[in-house]
Amino acid sequence: MMRRTGWSRREWLAGTAAAFGAGCAPAGEAPAPFADADVGDAGESAVALPEFEPRSMLHVSETRVEQPRFPVIDVHTHLTWSDVPLGPDPFGERIRKLGEPSAVLPVMDRKGVRTMVNLTGGVGPGLMVARRQFDEAHPGRFITFTEPSWNRAADPDYPRFQAEQLERDHAAGARGLKLTKTLGLYLREQITSGPLVAVDDARFDPMWETCAALNMPVAIHVSDPEAFFLPIDRFNERYEELHAHPDWSFHGSDFPSNAELLAARDRVLARHPGTTFIGLHVGHWAENLAAVGEALDRFPNFHVEIGARVGELGRQPRGARRFFEAYQDRILFGTDAIPSPEGDATPQQVFGDALYEIYYRFLETEDEYFDYAPAPVPPQGRWRIHGLGLPEPILRKVYHQNAERVLGLAA
Repeated sequence: MMRRTGWSRREWLAGTAAAFGAGCAPAGEAPAPFADADVGDAGESAVALPEFEPRSMLHVSETRVEQPRFPVIDVHTHLTWSDVPLGPDPFGERIRKLGEPSAVLPVMDRKGVRTMVNLTGGVGPGLMVARRQFDEAHPGRFITFTEPSWNRAADPDYPRFQAEQLERDHAAGARGLKLTKTLGLYLREQITSGPLVAVDDARFDPMWETCAALNMPVAIHVSDPEAFFLPIDRFNERYEELHAHPDWSFHGSDFPSNAELLAARDRVLARHPGTTFIGLHVGHWAENLAAVGEALDRFPNFHVEIGARVGELGRQPRGARRFFEAYQDRILFGTDAIPSPEGDATPQQVFGDALYEIYYRFLETEDEYFDYAPAPVPPQGRWRIHGLGLPEPILRKVYHQNAERVLGLAA
């Protein structure tokens, strides 16, 4: 059995409980009752939805996979964070460490993780601090990516500045570039005001081309789960999650749709065929593997990783297995792990033994109907997942060989 660690159900549900009865019913209608209702012959009160934790009655195999079949390169982690992603100060000058190497390395050793890629390494002085504390102090165990200087995007000379900044960061040891969903969903023409800046805005073309020239892969995140773009109502499968985190909703206002964001991303992929892109979170659309497959077919420079999306992949195991079989050379292992649960980590991101064991169980076994996160209540939606039981040749590629090729690492 999996040992559950690192997360308090009540902490996660605190926002959800407060949200019920406020803003979740259609106009003019009272919210549906969730407690103190007569349920008939049972003689019990109804259970409030946030307190509902059904225990499966299925008698099925439970396999604990403590070590992966092959060494792992985790291409999606956050070991540091820049404190000033937008605003008047130079981006990345202040870097916040989310976990100490002394605490991270023992977990890596226990769980067979050879190397972790820290995507949010900041820029300039912040990048150098992150590399000094991780990459340089522990050679071969950590790799750091840099980030764009969003606070300069409104400057007339931004295209040239960003390209030159990338060259400086590459010379300082950055191995790739991380694009957060700041582009497309947060960055505006006056940085924090005005219209949103599109993902395919031409001012970023020199940045993409510089990455190609320097052989720096781009880890790109341009959208979120499709449900985040829909109304938060009784039809939304992530109803509880969005009530707990209403700021995660991109429905309404001037936000582009999920389809518009992905279309803009595709225009970038087409315009810059020499740049290697890693579509984070299964190419931003794990709910629609057919569409992700179409993008992989159209764009040879596009790859995907699986961080924080085993909850989506594992509830469509037959389709997911076909996806891994078809694109076994283009899928990388990632978790989106954050070492500190006191930080911004959601339950499916909390770094630790339990998180990695779920990924290994999902990829290696044919176990049925198990939790996709180390938590008693699924944090993304009320479902469980099934293992893929991938063969060794595919596991070897997903665990480390594809990452070695994309990152230019020695085997």
